[in-house]
Amino acid sequence: MDFEQCFPIWRQLTEAQRERLRGSLARRAVKRGTVLYRGGGECTGVLLVKSGQLRAYILSEEGREVTIYRLFDRDLCLFSASCMMRSVQFDITIEAEKDTDLWLIPPEAYRQVMEESAPLSNYTNEIMAARFSEVMWLIEQVMWKSMDKRVAAFLLEEAAIEGTGLLKLTHETIANHLGTHREVVTRMLRYFQGEGMVRLARGSVELLDTGKLETLRDA
Repeated sequence: MDFEQCFPIWRQLTEAQRERLRGSLARRAVKRGTVLYRGGGECTGVLLVKSGQLRAYILSEEGREVTIYRLFDRDLCLFSASCMMRSVQFDITIEAEKDTDLWLIPPEAYRQVMEESAPLSNYTNEIMAARFSEVMWLIEQVMWKSMDKRVAAFLLEEAAIEGTGLLKLTHETIANHLGTHREVVTRMLRYFQGEGMVRLARGSVELLDTGKLETLRDA
């Protein structure tokens, strides 16, 4: 896919606005584990995923990670261009969860077009609102949901993303997504295994009874 096919409102821009974006683009191919943005006043630019998967997470004072949201094909990341949003500061990290091809739009070029284009301004506001909703959902999960429900929900989400019940995940990886300790995840997964919901092996978790996991998640 070309940039024009991936950028959602390309057809609603003027030719001059298209040329401004097209002329500023940079293509990047990054390997899994590459950190693309690390907050702290950095302004990398707007990221548009062509193919692959990115993860945005925050770090607690103790150094524990918790995933805020993920980005998939054709998703746009705005928080990597924090200088465009001076009143909104998030110390988040954006990392490639899989090998990823993406475009980087310099913040100044994006901001110039956004100031001229009502469709791009509206689309940007929609993305920001969706991201804030995900942050609020995360806060609700952390505050009110027990860890067994959160682990069950995470496993089901991973299975939906990967299209398989055999998940190549370590206990440490799950703990990083959920902002907890590896030992907590290990205890929970062993309980799930005892209940016949999963099968554990080194570096993997296999979902055996998604019905039970869904019941636990929704209880």
